[in-house]
Amino acid sequence: MPISRWKKLKSREYHRNPFWNYRIDDFVIPSTGFKGKYYYVDTNGSSMVIPVNDEGNLLLVEQYRYLNKRFSLEFPCGGIKTGSTPEETAMLELREETGFSAKKMTKIGKFCPFNGVTNENCFVYFARDLVPDMKNPDDTEELRVVEILIPMFEAMVYQGKIFDGMTLAAWAMAKHKIMEKL
Repeated sequence: MPISRWKKLKSREYHRNPFWNYRIDDFVIPSTGFKGKYYYVDTNGSSMVIPVNDEGNLLLVEQYRYLNKRFSLEFPCGGIKTGSTPEETAMLELREETGFSAKKMTKIGKFCPFNGVTNENCFVYFARDLVPDMKNPDDTEELRVVEILIPMFEAMVYQGKIFDGMTLAAWAMAKHKIMEKL
């Protein structure tokens, strides 16, 4: 039997916060007639930037991740605000989190970070020809910029020291394109 597209019957907002909305949809699976409720997080998406400096090293940010109670090394990333584009968000996040702007910003692609729970798409960009700019993190962001050689980054991934899923997915998408440019 073929897999069918689920049909949305009704959708409503359950709760809204400054970052995303919690929604509940009533749905039916046409092939079986099963009806149910789907709870999910609705977002404008996010943009992640893989900054590479003139020496060919990656710039990551280290920050404390409250829910996991540990420090995490990640590529700069942030949610897309209403009225902004993914590229505008990428440029803003790069500047806010690292204190650099990029003369060259290349879109790599997009992925769904947690497609059973959120409709978010994360847009991935490769930033190079970096120039110092004013660092201006959000009030909840306490960040340290870390410059890492690509082989060291990959060793840290294999050792489980870099564990952020969005960083791992972005690198998997971008690695071959970045290595071509270096």
